[in-house]
Amino acid sequence: MPEPAQIRALNTIRRALHEAGPFRAEPVDLVEWVDAETVVANDYNPNSVAPPEMRLLEHSIRCDGYTQPIVTHQIGACREVVDGFHRNRVGKECREVRERVRGYLPVVRINAEREDHNDRVASTIRHNRARGKHLVDGMSDIVADLARRNWSDQKIAKELGMDPDEVLRLKQITGLAELFADREFSEAWEVAFD
Repeated sequence: MPEPAQIRALNTIRRALHEAGPFRAEPVDLVEWVDAETVVANDYNPNSVAPPEMRLLEHSIRCDGYTQPIVTHQIGACREVVDGFHRNRVGKECREVRERVRGYLPVVRINAEREDHNDRVASTIRHNRARGKHLVDGMSDIVADLARRNWSDQKIAKELGMDPDEVLRLKQITGLAELFADREFSEAWEVAFD
């Protein structure tokens, strides 16, 4: 069976299981793989991702795969993104990811009663705002733990999408001398008094 037919058959089986299952009211119960070209951005999302975070998202999807589907709304033959605009971009723009997922994207469909334009806008904003921010203390604990587990500053920076100064600042917050055991420090200045 050709690959597109296999994917259509898998989606059909997934839909049948979803409709018969106890979680059919939950969008995440039915993740389908659809042609990436049929997934389009909405025109109202105020969210933007800075280049370092976009690179981190791409790195995450390259390393970990798609761990979250793109939330969509069906419009004719297309799916409009409700949440996951940047995951959508990675799947289309990153050659390595695009080839790995064969030009498809994992999507879920927002519940039918939430398909009104205003409901979709509100859903997009809720998704964006619910992500929150990483607290400095929590991030410094994570950096400290990774350093204790023999991750280099360079590896921590790469894997967490940080620059070296950010790793250093987070290590300083913990106040643990052990975190700086591998760092070279210059000699203290001596001040001459006349």
